[in-house]
Amino acid sequence: MVALVRTGVRAALPVRGALMATMATARGKHTLPDLPYGYDALEPSISKEIMTLHHTKHHQTYVNGLNAAEESLAKLASEGTNHSLFWKNLAPSSSSSTKPSSAPTLLKQIEADFGSLDKFKEQFNAKTAAIQGSGWGWLGWNKDSNVLEIVTTANQDPLLWWDPGDSSRLGSSIYQPPDEEYRAGPAREMEDYEVRKRSLTPRPAHVPIIGIDIWEHAFYLQYKNVKPDYLKAIWDVINFEEAESRFKAK
Repeated sequence: MVALVRTGVRAALPVRGALMATMATARGKHTLPDLPYGYDALEPSISKEIMTLHHTKHHQTYVNGLNAAEESLAKLASEGTNHSLFWKNLAPSSSSSTKPSSAPTLLKQIEADFGSLDKFKEQFNAKTAAIQGSGWGWLGWNKDSNVLEIVTTANQDPLLWWDPGDSSRLGSSIYQPPDEEYRAGPAREMEDYEVRKRSLTPRPAHVPIIGIDIWEHAFYLQYKNVKPDYLKAIWDVINFEEAESRFKAK
């Protein structure tokens, strides 16, 4: 889940191939498609018992396996992305890149959005320490409002995506295709519907500037269960120069 104070669900990864065309999907989950005829409709060539077993057991098993595989793939991809960002976020404390002065543009924006670097760190550490279980703390650039925001994500969820099913962002009317009367209306209305439909495609909501891993494997051996100590210490090795590059490239 992504929390800015609200939560979201990460977007499912797309699946390619002929199998996708043969299965119905509901909010990212594949479901067993209905047969266009009854289980006994092919008798005596194929018995009702065989059809029922083949469809409800064998095919259902494949659908369940596909959903499980996609979920595993999504987790691996997300965690890989997060860690790739995380390693570049760090540098030896002796390096000049860990000095806030190496990020003058970012520092100016932090001061504008949070008051000061110290106030930002205080808020960031408090929100990140409050994560229940595993997750990530992020400083992200909100591309909609053009401000820096502190965002937390649960488990392996990345900062990169918002949920197209979150109607609070887009309005529930977007999810309803035009009825027959609507379809019969002016072409402009259909074009408008197509534009709104395309807006459901997941897109970046925040540009990740700084990300901190708050999974126990990131700190427990050294800091035990005292997350605030870990979060306080990690700022000594944050690569502000890398953060500056990300901010400028936003």
